[in-house]
Amino acid sequence: MFLGLSGILTGLTVVFPEIGFLQWLTLIPVGLFLIDAAASDGIRARGTYGYGLFFFWCYFAVIFHWFMDMYPLDFIDGMTPVAAIIVCLAGCLGLSGFQAAIGGLAFVAIRMLFKTRLLTRFEYLRPFCAAGIWAIHEWSQTLGWWGVPWGRLPLGQVKYIAGLQTASLFGSYFVTFVLVAVNMCLAYLLLHLSSLGARKVMISAVCSMLVFQYGLGALLYFVPVDGEETVKVAMVQGNISSDEKWSDESTLKTMTVYWEYTHKAADAGADVVVWPETAMPWVLDEGSLKRKECASLAKDAGVTLLVGAFTRGENGELYNSVICFNPDGTVEDNVYLKRRLVPFGEFVPFRDFLEFIAPPLADMVRNDEDLSIGDKSEVFDTDKVQIGSIICYDQLYEAISLEATAAGAEIITVSSNDSWFTSSAAPDMNNAQSQLRAIENGRYVARAANTGLTTAINSKGEVIDSIPPLDDGLLVADFHVNTHQTLYTLTGNAFILMLSVAFLAILSCEIGMFIYKNKKR
Repeated sequence: MFLGLSGILTGLTVVFPEIGFLQWLTLIPVGLFLIDAAASDGIRARGTYGYGLFFFWCYFAVIFHWFMDMYPLDFIDGMTPVAAIIVCLAGCLGLSGFQAAIGGLAFVAIRMLFKTRLLTRFEYLRPFCAAGIWAIHEWSQTLGWWGVPWGRLPLGQVKYIAGLQTASLFGSYFVTFVLVAVNMCLAYLLLHLSSLGARKVMISAVCSMLVFQYGLGALLYFVPVDGEETVKVAMVQGNISSDEKWSDESTLKTMTVYWEYTHKAADAGADVVVWPETAMPWVLDEGSLKRKECASLAKDAGVTLLVGAFTRGENGELYNSVICFNPDGTVEDNVYLKRRLVPFGEFVPFRDFLEFIAPPLADMVRNDEDLSIGDKSEVFDTDKVQIGSIICYDQLYEAISLEATAAGAEIITVSSNDSWFTSSAAPDMNNAQSQLRAIENGRYVARAANTGLTTAINSKGEVIDSIPPLDDGLLVADFHVNTHQTLYTLTGNAFILMLSVAFLAILSCEIGMFIYKNKKR
């Protein structure tokens, strides 16, 4: 029961980061269970996995609750009420169960490490090993399409921005490590209150980690690092939802809304105008009429225009893309192709199988064909600024923004859809991902979404201006052109690599001792 409550409360801190301070306590029941399980022979690996499955299912069910707000999925042609319920439940409960099935393995890995000779002898290391496994588990969610890194613990800290600044040094997984380590140390303390040594070590460790996280974080927050040069960036939110943007009848509305706001942005002095993901829901290949119209618009307005649309590859592949139109009406040769596609939104994994057993899931893709995946970063080299462009789901994967920054991006733009989130908590949760990317790379982020949330985010991860969901509007903000590279940009996920090497070393020693003792016998 307490594990379930822990999962629910921890999930709520991610959904409502205003209560994110509770994250320093909500995982204590997990620590109590894992430390007790290591000391007991009554709970074996299978039981540990079951408890982990239960905790993470409760956690992710809260994280993915917004799937239910998508009902009745009327933006999908032919979707019946019954099919919509099936799809929403599959998203909320099915995806939660799938992620929990992977998360349960983290509990098993923690128990296995706790049982090693090293951690049996040096029990004080157990809280930190548990935190390391948790951080590695979060990172592992970025390795394949089946992992959905939507519910990382640092997202619950976006309202306490000073405590997130260490992500610019070691990445957001370091924040996860500290959050979990504090909880595990407090759990160990509760289990060993009678031990003076345990009290001294654990209280000292908790205080040290909190002072480091917020002390160094505050220092990083107040130290000015932004460049002196600025560029005026405009983000357009057309508020044309998924249930209307694909219809032929909405073509005139789409053209009118985005043309008008682009000219207003130019009148406001914008240098760069960012449109949302597939704001133009057509294929804008070379020679197409709408591509020429966008080029003409950029020239008439005198702005660099980033347009979300579709493009075709050499072999006819369909890509979700961002095209850069220059103020002189020319088009940048490089086009950004979305690198992380949404399962069941842009492609259907195991399509033939799912079309047989669950046709509604296969019908989630709006296009008649699955989209193809881009394979590299693209930086648009404009007269004013180097722009690293990414698209929606890409922002969940820190490596994509990191690669763009390392390639020379001085600002980052995120073209997003989010209209299928409606007015749920999901747009805010998605925006929090962009806040993490801003901190990690020390870059201002312009986030333009079809129906919101559209935001301008500074290099410290703060939202400096926004347009609320389900409104149309224009957001214009001054972005500092940053050329410095954060330690995280230079080293990437070196922290995860260090943790992985350390755990492999512990396991190697354990295996070596086991073989040595067996040989002596």
